[in-house]
Amino acid sequence: MYKKILIANRGEIAARIIRTCKQMDIQTIAIYSEADASLPYVTLADEAYLIGPPPVNQSYLQVDKIIDLALKYGAEAIHPGYGFMSENSSFVEKCQEKGIDFIGPSAAVIEQMGNKIIARKIMEDANVPVVPGSSLLHDVEEACKVANEIGFPVMVKAAAGGGGIGMEIVGDEESLRVAFTNNQERARNFFGNDQMFLEKYIAQSRHIEVQVMADKHGNGLHLFERECSIQRRNQKVIEETPAAHLGSDTKQAMYDAALAAVHALSYYNVGTIEFLVDEKEDFYFLEMNTRIQVEHAITEEVTGIDLVEKQLEITAGDTLSFKQEAIQSSGHAIEARIYAEDPVRFFPSPGTITSYVEPQGKHIRIESTVENNTKVTPFYDPMISKVIVHEDTRELAIQALLDALYAYKIEGIKTNIPMIIRTLEHDVFQNDITFTNFVQKEL
Repeated sequence: MYKKILIANRGEIAARIIRTCKQMDIQTIAIYSEADASLPYVTLADEAYLIGPPPVNQSYLQVDKIIDLALKYGAEAIHPGYGFMSENSSFVEKCQEKGIDFIGPSAAVIEQMGNKIIARKIMEDANVPVVPGSSLLHDVEEACKVANEIGFPVMVKAAAGGGGIGMEIVGDEESLRVAFTNNQERARNFFGNDQMFLEKYIAQSRHIEVQVMADKHGNGLHLFERECSIQRRNQKVIEETPAAHLGSDTKQAMYDAALAAVHALSYYNVGTIEFLVDEKEDFYFLEMNTRIQVEHAITEEVTGIDLVEKQLEITAGDTLSFKQEAIQSSGHAIEARIYAEDPVRFFPSPGTITSYVEPQGKHIRIESTVENNTKVTPFYDPMISKVIVHEDTRELAIQALLDALYAYKIEGIKTNIPMIIRTLEHDVFQNDITFTNFVQKEL
């Protein structure tokens, strides 16, 4: 096992990785921008070094500087967390060139799954259902032709997209012409890749994902499903496991499809296969995230398996120490992402946190790296915390999360806590199936 790793990330995920490393007696190197110098994760690490000014392209995306720091201070591996370098195949290749292990899958798999068009083709070949759609579109005229063939509404998507960027639902040809051009430009600016494609938009869909894990020796496992349908602007806000009102046969078929994808890719490390599920419980491949997920904690809570620990063990070459039948899911876990943002308009709300009090309780887990007087800057994703609860039933978990949110005290900035409370208290959320359009339709 490694003696020292560098964490190429910031905030709560950096703190989360540090915690497991301490338990495994692995030393950690943190990096921080000038804007993050006072964040708690910096002092949690054994060593911490300034990486650059606040903008990400001058700090957390500085590939050569990150690798140089790892080499200079004796890190044997780099953990990318999520975002930033976590799905950057060229970064993985440069790590390998310098003899540093990348805690994640191979560069080839990251590149394949990072391009949604290539990923669709691989899944089709592996007999994993995919949403009706197109291959690479060369121009807006071709997009209009395909959209009329598969039928409106359609989803315009960037091949290299992620985080809701480069995506837009359109209901007619005139809207498609505008959306295609605008999102192509956004994709070019954000990803350096303006390739676009279309998928049939499934209006009443659920977002269900399957957590997978595989070692370098051909062993693959699933760790059940997560329900991620509560979203705003195509980004998740509330996640839970197990998924409510989803048939056991559908779940098993999704597990089988997810593992088929793993074996088709010769995948190793942890990963997530994301699906859209329609009202008939037909499901379709959406994308694969080749990294740890923001919502990994709820899977850890119901299975008792530390996913960061498994990432480290798999990268180091260990064989998975248990079989599929040994993995059990117990109780119900829900996570809410706390964003520094206006709870109605969803605009970021940077500023200084003048008072910060976290809820306490036996069944409450907080992943955060802010405190009193922390300055939330506009340079990074506005998520400042995650609240996770684990109870025996979904009803108890919802109530426990509500109690935690009412006890959470964050002053000086706006947060989305009121929006989360409205969702949890809503009759549809408590008693019915939630769809990805829940926020737009019900709130």
